[in-house]
Amino acid sequence: MVYDLVVKSRSYRRFYEDRPISMEQLESLIDLGRLSPSGGNNQYIKYAAVCDRKKNEEVFDCLAWAGYLKDWDGPEKGERPAGYIILLRDKTINPNMSVDEGISAQSIFLGATEMGFGGCFLMNVQRGKLAKILELDEERYAISMVIALGVPKEEVVITDVKEDGDIKYYRDANQVHYVPKRSHEEVVVKKF
Repeated sequence: MVYDLVVKSRSYRRFYEDRPISMEQLESLIDLGRLSPSGGNNQYIKYAAVCDRKKNEEVFDCLAWAGYLKDWDGPEKGERPAGYIILLRDKTINPNMSVDEGISAQSIFLGATEMGFGGCFLMNVQRGKLAKILELDEERYAISMVIALGVPKEEVVITDVKEDGDIKYYRDANQVHYVPKRSHEEVVVKKF
C-alpha cells in the first residue's frame, strides 16, 4: 500500500481549479506533517493553510513553476491549485532548515495522494512577498516551502533515465509529463 502511494505520488502542476479542497482537508494533512518524526523532537515546523480563492491567487503570484520547462510559466487560470500548505520554520526553535521539512512535506504529500489530490513542492518562492500576504511575523517565521494541492488535471508518467543520463522532466506533444528515474540497479551501490 505504501509502495503504491509513493508511485502514485508525483509532482502535479496542473489541476482542476474548480474542484475545491476544504480547510478541514488541509488541516487533516497538516496533522500528518505535525505527527511526523522531528530531529530531537524539536517540532519547529509550523504551517499556514490557504484554500480561499482570492488568497490562492495571491499565493500563486509568489511562485515559480517547473524550472526545466523553459517555455512554460506555470498553470493557466482554471488549472491552478485549489489550496496550499505553507511550511514555516519557527526561528525561535530552530533557525536553520533541516531534513524535517522534507519529512513533514512527504507525509502531507502521501496523505494528499490517498485523499485523491496531487501536489507540487515549490521552493522557488518570493518569500518576502508571500510573508506579507500571509501577514507573518518575519522575525519569528521563515517560509521553508509551499505545497500546492488540487485534483490533478495532467498525466504524469515515470520513465527510465535515458542513456545520456538526462534526468530532466519533460512533456510530449499531448502534454503528458514524463519524469525520468534512475534504475534500481544504479541507485543500490552495495549489497552484503
